[in-house]
Amino acid sequence: MQIDLSLIGMEKGRQYETVITTENCEKIKNAAPIGVLCSGQDMILNRIFKGSHTLENIISQRKFIVNITHDPEIFMLSTIGNLSEDYFNEDNSLKCAEAYFKCEVISLSEAVKQSDPIRKKEEAIVIKSKVTDLTINQPTRAMNRGFSYVIESLSNFTRFDMVGEEQKEEYLNRFREAFRVVKKVGYKEDIKSMLLIKKELIKKGYEP
Repeated sequence: MQIDLSLIGMEKGRQYETVITTENCEKIKNAAPIGVLCSGQDMILNRIFKGSHTLENIISQRKFIVNITHDPEIFMLSTIGNLSEDYFNEDNSLKCAEAYFKCEVISLSEAVKQSDPIRKKEEAIVIKSKVTDLTINQPTRAMNRGFSYVIESLSNFTRFDMVGEEQKEEYLNRFREAFRVVKKVGYKEDIKSMLLIKKELIKKGYEP
């Protein structure tokens, strides 16, 4: 069967928020929120920092599962701890996943990214993988943070003229960070919207 990640809304060159599930050699399951870059209809890239169970398991097993879910509790629980066995299917996918796809590692390489705000740039690994199986449990689209940042920026913009200078500077700082992220991961419509907000802020005499 031909794999096509566009069936779950993934576009080449865009990054998506997912929960990756792995197993170690003792079959102990692990889940962690990890960004996924779509690099083709059946290819993805991940950049994962050293020291995580997810990276250790991927290196040792050379395979993993990418779960598509919009459940905030799953992202929260898998960030601050780990999910119990009750959350997993027998094949190591998540029971709550609207869709998931299985991946096999093609290559691992050291990652150095000068634009990254994280200091320890050399302590990450880029993982190139091929999608070997795609399961869609219900119609869904992989989550992209760009749209959320646009909505948050618009919400702050509507309050801009009602707050003092200190709060305005806070809103501007939030916008700058949002704009950085949207340019990196957002769709062209998200980027266009952020550019229009920036234009309006400049009209008001500010430098976003």
